[in-house]
Amino acid sequence: MERPGGSAGWLPGFVVLSIIWGSSFALIKVAVDAGVAPLWVALWRCLFGLVALSAVCVARRAAVPRNARVWAHALVVAALLNSVPFALFSYAETRVSSVVAGVWNATTPLTTLLFAVAVIPEERPTSRRSIGLATGFCGVLLVLGVWRGLDGGTLGGSLACLGATVCYGAGFTYTRRFFAGGGESAVALSAVQILCATAELALVAPAAAGAPSWPGPAAVAALAGLGAVGTGLAYIINLGVIRAAGPTVASTVTYLTPLWSTLLGAALLGEPLGWNTLTGGLLIVAGVVVARSPRRGARAAVSAPGSPGPRGPGVRARG
Repeated sequence: MERPGGSAGWLPGFVVLSIIWGSSFALIKVAVDAGVAPLWVALWRCLFGLVALSAVCVARRAAVPRNARVWAHALVVAALLNSVPFALFSYAETRVSSVVAGVWNATTPLTTLLFAVAVIPEERPTSRRSIGLATGFCGVLLVLGVWRGLDGGTLGGSLACLGATVCYGAGFTYTRRFFAGGGESAVALSAVQILCATAELALVAPAAAGAPSWPGPAAVAALAGLGAVGTGLAYIINLGVIRAAGPTVASTVTYLTPLWSTLLGAALLGEPLGWNTLTGGLLIVAGVVVARSPRRGARAAVSAPGSPGPRGPGVRARG
């Protein structure tokens, strides 16, 4: 529910947040096109994000959780919401455009709803949700272009994107049940989560992808922006939007990120925008809107990144 006082206070941050998360797919594309291995894209992204969040924690004197259970859950959340999906989206963009990856990311609320209905008692399947999920699935088939067949590269990239959003769906649900209910600050939990993701990727990337190399200033700038802004500053902006406008309003940022990823991919990277990608993306967003619309007299389910709902504190959607 929107807080009294209108949208003047939160709307600028809301728009900025949608641009940041929408642009992440173009930044990933710049890095992978420069030869940065997908695992290293994910690792640098987390590392730069960790630096930014650590600086905020120091400035705010946010206490780092010492509870072992919190850290154990953080390892799981980091794998599901950061290290694995970040690597999958980066791999996907070696085979599909940033436009397509951004559209796939819009399925995240649908995968979240599937997991929430399955494992959270208070979430119940309804006819509205079923219609929304079916609409979103039709959008997925359109994006895939199943009627014309798929070559191996396109199919592999699309499946990697879908795998990333499935991880997000599982991670948001896990966060709601096990990671978001304590009294720790959102900034501190975010920092712990990204620290765990950085550690996980640091163990895997050198062994699986070899040593990193200098990819050029453009790719380094893209990685720094992807991490410090998209995985650091964006968390703080999102928290402010949630506090000013409420989690229901904040969650609708999901509807705008595919718009920015499409515009930036087409305008800056010259990526083609097929009719099926555009139409499928609209169907996916429509399915999300229908599936997540609250019943009359009921509160909408909370799934905003950074909120104490399915995405919990310190959670990122996106790409």
